[in-house]
Amino acid sequence: MEEAVRATLQAQLLDRRQKLGSAMEESGEAAQLAHLLTEVDAALERLDSGSYGICRVCHDSIEERLLLADPLVQACLDHLTQPERRALERDLELAHAIQLKLLPRRSLGFGGWEVCYHFAPAGAVSGDYCDVVTPESAEGAMLVALGDVSGKGVAASMLMAHLNALVRTLAERREPLPKLVGQVNRAFCESTLPAHYATLVCGMAGPDGGLDLCNAGHVRPILLRGSNASPLPPGGLPVGLFCSAEFAVQSLSLGPGDSLVLYTDGLTEARDPAGDEYGADRLASVLGSLHALEPQALLSACLADHAAFRAGTPVSDDLTLLVLRRAA
Repeated sequence: MEEAVRATLQAQLLDRRQKLGSAMEESGEAAQLAHLLTEVDAALERLDSGSYGICRVCHDSIEERLLLADPLVQACLDHLTQPERRALERDLELAHAIQLKLLPRRSLGFGGWEVCYHFAPAGAVSGDYCDVVTPESAEGAMLVALGDVSGKGVAASMLMAHLNALVRTLAERREPLPKLVGQVNRAFCESTLPAHYATLVCGMAGPDGGLDLCNAGHVRPILLRGSNASPLPPGGLPVGLFCSAEFAVQSLSLGPGDSLVLYTDGLTEARDPAGDEYGADRLASVLGSLHALEPQALLSACLADHAAFRAGTPVSDDLTLLVLRRAA
């Protein structure tokens, strides 16, 4: 088990223990709460002894995504009881529905800009973050954000929801972009475990075609001008690593038909049957050859090329792809 996953699970268990202790002092359901407290303590003891995450039936490792969904589970997927399996399915369905509610509309336009995106979790839930925040007035700038939080599964989806709430709340203050990302970084740093961080790229798209872009450790966006697809310079540190980190902003000007393409590494790190990566170079080449397409068609054509490259290779990571285009 990775150290970051272990730390996440231990934090979840300790948090549950604290809440159960407080509830027992105030609730009349002491017997039921005491039983849950015993289960939490037993899980913490297994963590200390090194036996945590081992199936009680086959003695193989329990899937990490299952432990992150329920840190008290003591059996792998193959050996869950029917009630346990149904409860897990209900929890994942609920988490999936909540996450979809956090996403913006699939396609929208504002102030001479067009935005569309594709969001595809590798499992029931995703650690990718995607959002678009439109201003109240036509003179304001539209915020576009894409990110990827550390970890996978339910724990990553919870961090994604946390990042979404931070960006949305701070965006309402209409701060300059470097200050907004700095505040997101500090809040994320102070409210998560040390092992938790997120790569994040944010853009402020103005009605005059100006675009301020801040890249906090994310994969390099691609600027598409005609058939020329150019990756932008690398970004700085991810958010959540150092509370005092500062973030630089790059200012761009997009003309009619120019596009900025944001994506997560689930796109470029996908592999074909021979084990070769899709890669940023192939993505840029495909974008350049398809530059005349409208944003939704461009998105679909990129995903079709990606699927053809994978040739049936199973998806192992969340994938998000977003096109921001200056309307012709």
